[in-house]
Amino acid sequence: MSSSGQGRGKRVALVTGAGARIGAAIAAELHGRGCDLLLHCNANRKGAEAQAARLNAARPDSAVVAQADLSGQPGVDSLADQLRTAYGRLDVLVNNASRFYPTPVGATLAWQWEDLLNSNLRGPWFLVQALLGELRAAGGSIVNIVDVHAERPMSGHAIYCISKAGLVMLTKSLARELGPAVRVNGVAPGAILWPEAEPSAAAKQAILGRTALGRPGDPADIASAVAYLALDAPYVTGQILAVDGGRLLNI
Repeated sequence: MSSSGQGRGKRVALVTGAGARIGAAIAAELHGRGCDLLLHCNANRKGAEAQAARLNAARPDSAVVAQADLSGQPGVDSLADQLRTAYGRLDVLVNNASRFYPTPVGATLAWQWEDLLNSNLRGPWFLVQALLGELRAAGGSIVNIVDVHAERPMSGHAIYCISKAGLVMLTKSLARELGPAVRVNGVAPGAILWPEAEPSAAAKQAILGRTALGRPGDPADIASAVAYLALDAPYVTGQILAVDGGRLLNI
């Protein structure tokens, strides 16, 4: 255990995919709530380092970057080791890192199945397993970022939806297996941020037209939900909180 983690008494949170988008918002929210952060990244190290610089400017020595590919066991083991070196404890694990792209039926390749399932489902499972000792010791909390399309499939994205549906069941199964020491919940975003390959204006309007609140959400909405489940809900486990503006009502 490093001296930086030992004896601090502060809660430590690990957020995967913390360099941009929703992951960055989650990390900032937990940091604002007093947690020290391990900011995981895979390809986007520049974004994670920029986020760490912002957080450390606000509170010195409170954020560390860790790079790992969580689609395979070596990367999972590496991230667990980096957590132990940096802090030696873990109170909150947020499994946010995810891959998303279309996989049309009839045109899907085997590597796409493996890529999406490894990133979105295998990685969270084995990361929990690697860090279980730390989570149990802290009486910790796990929050998995799922998707409203885990419940209602998205056309052309079957494998992504399958991976997120599996993550929902992983959440519920772990809540049962790990209680009472560790709580496990999930947050299901709706239309928060458009994909990097943005849909057309007409497609966006069609989605928002089927959203009860009639507008997109904000990454801060997801971050607040994660903080609630991780820090403020000691009698909540095994639940999936949809933060979707009522999208599930009309899919």
